Amino acid sequence: MFPRVTRWLSTAPAPLFSAYCIVAAFGAYFCMYAFRKPFTAGTFADEALFGVDYKTVLVISQVIGYTISKFVGIRVIAELPATRRAVGIVALIAAAHAALLLFALTPRPYNFALLFLNGLPLGMVFGLVLSFLEGRRMTELLSAGLCASFIMSSGYVKSVGQAIVLNTSIGEYWMPFATGLVFWPPLLACVWMLAHVPPPGELDVAARSERAPINAQERRGILRKYGFGLAALITIYTLLTILRSLRDDFAVEIWAGLGYTETPSVFAISETLVMAAVIAVNGVAFLIKSNRAAFFTALHTITFGVLLIAATTILYLAGAINGFSYMVVMGIGAYVPYVAFHTTLFERMIALFRDKANIGYLMYLADAIGYLGYVAVLLLRNFATVDVDFLRAMTLTAAVISVCSLLAVAAAAIYFRRMDRERASEHGKHSLAPSSGVASAQIETA
Repeated sequence: MFPRVTRWLSTAPAPLFSAYCIVAAFGAYFCMYAFRKPFTAGTFADEALFGVDYKTVLVISQVIGYTISKFVGIRVIAELPATRRAVGIVALIAAAHAALLLFALTPRPYNFALLFLNGLPLGMVFGLVLSFLEGRRMTELLSAGLCASFIMSSGYVKSVGQAIVLNTSIGEYWMPFATGLVFWPPLLACVWMLAHVPPPGELDVAARSERAPINAQERRGILRKYGFGLAALITIYTLLTILRSLRDDFAVEIWAGLGYTETPSVFAISETLVMAAVIAVNGVAFLIKSNRAAFFTALHTITFGVLLIAATTILYLAGAINGFSYMVVMGIGAYVPYVAFHTTLFERMIALFRDKANIGYLMYLADAIGYLGYVAVLLLRNFATVDVDFLRAMTLTAAVISVCSLLAVAAAAIYFRRMDRERASEHGKHSLAPSSGVASAQIETA
């Protein structure tokens, strides 16, 4: 460790500090995807298990492990001390990479279980990275940079994986491990950078509230207090998780259905366009100083994304847009609200209501249920039929999710407006002049 780096960052100008954090967080999580997603660039068409195509078995196996990891993370991420985050990131990814090596060495179809073990540690990496960024006046901007990684990285690592298969003698089963090897050096460099990020300063705490580990009793208290509102928000998040995961995990099949075959660059190009649009929308939320205004703006942003999903689905079915535009706009519509949860919604909810909480707990609660919903969809799909048109499945899913999400976001908006009125009533006496600049910042940003 280099304490000088941390001290320098503590006094660095905001633009420089933000750039440092974004590079570190973006790079670390981008590299993590090289240990999670490359296998989805394969088709694994030569194998099946229990009458189910093998790629679907692999996706389900990994997602189950990833989902269990999210449930474990509800406690681990909420309680983990800051000093153990960096080592935790490296250890989790090393375990996942070891599972990919065993996946290549184990005879198929028995190697599907190794992708379960691959997903098991990876589900907690995001929470560890996000913990370095939360509770700051610039959190939305920093988190948007982090979220850019999981939008763009999936396409890029699939492009790398497919290029390895097409241009080398490495087969589909060794390709995931080989792709991971490429990304270890930048991963370690970015985690080193994260380890030197200082904790939020006094003004950050005043504006966004203190973020501290919370125990089981405190977590239950949050659920009791905001139960209905959180249920509505998590319903939206679950539906968005199902759509973006379907679009992501079966991108090869969906692009093939749209007429794009053996074109690895299409993954990277489309996701770069999606990333640029999504970050432009969500990244500017840090400019909104009022926590109340930012929170409800995030709900409006979610509504916009859901309406975009509905509109692009209608336009595609009507033949008004081509396949490439459909995938890009669908990605924007799915990721704009999905990323809003990560960058703004939960961050400003904590800052607005000022409960003892951290964003890792709320995100992992939503993530765990979201991925559980995705696993259920995959399992139901395979009970229904083996031969699936993934393009049609995504289109139908988008239509259903649009309607359900609009109802849920309306319920959430009504609930939290009532909670906000109660909060304002309880703190009416705070209209008196505060005794310090820090107290003033707390009131002005509420």
